[in-house]
Amino acid sequence: MNSKFKFCLAAVSLLTLAACATRPESISASYVSHEKYAGRDCTQLNTDMSTARAELQKFSSMQDSKANIDAATVFVALIPASKLSGDHAGDVAKWKGEVEAVDTALIKAGCKK
Repeated sequence: MNSKFKFCLAAVSLLTLAACATRPESISASYVSHEKYAGRDCTQLNTDMSTARAELQKFSSMQDSKANIDAATVFVALIPASKLSGDHAGDVAKWKGEVEAVDTALIKAGCKK
């Protein structure tokens, strides 16, 4: 193979891999104010935390699946499937933010040390 072909192949490979769905652990939390949870007691906040963690887990799992599918489709077709069908990165970021907000509210309410 000549060097131009190798370079083009490497460039296409890098661009394609960069377009894949992001793994949930690499997604930053969106900002959510803890003030939305102000006035809640510890029981309500713990319920909110359970809900937020369950939603985060659900969307993280869905995002992980998208990333796995992208890896497979890039290998076969050089096109990440999430570029055609979308992913759940926004939902993961939102629920990470909710978890952080509830955690802060738990601390401010004296429910967590």
